[in-house]
Parts: sequence; C-alpha cells; structure tokens
Amino acid sequence: MNWRSEIAHLFAGRPQHDVTRGLSEAIHLYGLRCDDFLGIIDGMEMDARRDIRAPSIAELDRYCERVAVAVGRLSVRIFGEATPAGERVAAELGRALQLTNILRDLAEDAGRHRLYLPREMLHARGIFATTPNWVLAQPALADVCNDLAMLAEGHYVAAAEAITACPRRTMRPAAVMLGVYRALLHELLARGWRQLDKPVRIPAWRKLALVIRHGLAGR
Repeated sequence: MNWRSEIAHLFAGRPQHDVTRGLSEAIHLYGLRCDDFLGIIDGMEMDARRDIRAPSIAELDRYCERVAVAVGRLSVRIFGEATPAGERVAAELGRALQLTNILRDLAEDAGRHRLYLPREMLHARGIFATTPNWVLAQPALADVCNDLAMLAEGHYVAAAEAITACPRRTMRPAAVMLGVYRALLHELLARGWRQLDKPVRIPAWRKLALVIRHGLAGR
C-alpha cells in the first residue's frame, strides 16, 4: 500500500482506501493538512527502515516532529484551535511527550536494537558506543537521562505557557496529557536509571486527580 499516494488521493477528493474514505469528512470539517499526514508517514519510515541508534540532536528533533508534533497539529485542529498558539502547543507538547516516552521505554527499545538517546548528550558524558544494551549498563547513563529529562521539562514549561494563550475549553485534552505525562517524567526521575525494566506508572487515583485539575477546572 502506497500511503503517500493514498493521502494525495484523499486531498484530491478521490480516496481509494476505507481508512482515507473515513477521513474525508474530517479533513474538511477540521481543516486538517496534508503535510501533517505525510509527516507521520515519514516518521514511521524512520523507524521501519533502520535501527535508530544514538541519533544527533537534530535528527532526534526531526523524529519527534514527525511522530509526535505532526499528530499534535492534527489534534489541536480537531480540538478547535487552528491558531498559531495551538501550533505552539503541538510543537512543544509533542516533543515533551515523545522525549518522555523515550526515557520510559529505554529497555524495551534496546531489546529492539534501538537507542534514541542523542549522540551529543552521550558524548558529553563520555559514552561513545551505540550498542543499546552496553550503553544502558554504563554508570554515566543516569547523567545522560537526566539531561534529556531536563530538555523534556523545558518543553513542558513552554507547552504550559502556550496553553494559557488558548481558550481553556479547546485545550483541555492537551492540558490533561501535559499533566499526566509530566507526572510520569517526574516519576521516572524519582525512580532513577538503573532498574530500567521496572515499570513506572501513575497510580489511578493520581491520574484522576490530574484529570480533574487539568481537564475540569474552569478559567
């Protein structure tokens, strides 16, 4: 299946596949953009074509842009926020969520021969190899993970500021995602970076509290 061609057919008004036929109404109703769908396909290809190991910061950012930010841009338009402020939410929150996922899934990704920690951060801490399981066993791994966590935290701060520039009713889903994933990042930092196969989860009661705080509070 050539999904790029199918997306082209979709935006030309001639979808051929059941999936794209199902999207026809949505792209007109919400003003969804072709480039964002193509970006998601590009991100999936980055994952599928090769094992990603210690990408440069620029390549990692490009990956986040495709697999997370593009999804965020589609989402904020569906939420009803097709504005520059909404675009900033998608850009910052998408990166924050993806970096958090990378830190959460280090062991799982290593089992698939992948290592998404950026090369420059590894080098700065004296790690020059790219074999995933070897890297995860290094004492300096904790410093690398903390550095990436601080980058993610900066994106959460910027996303929270961008959300305040949007109407609360349109940004409730984004605010909830921010609250839950930021709490997950803090749980990862509290656990540390040794028992990487130990799952880190937000308790159900805390998730509910975060939903109430970020999703139901008015403004």
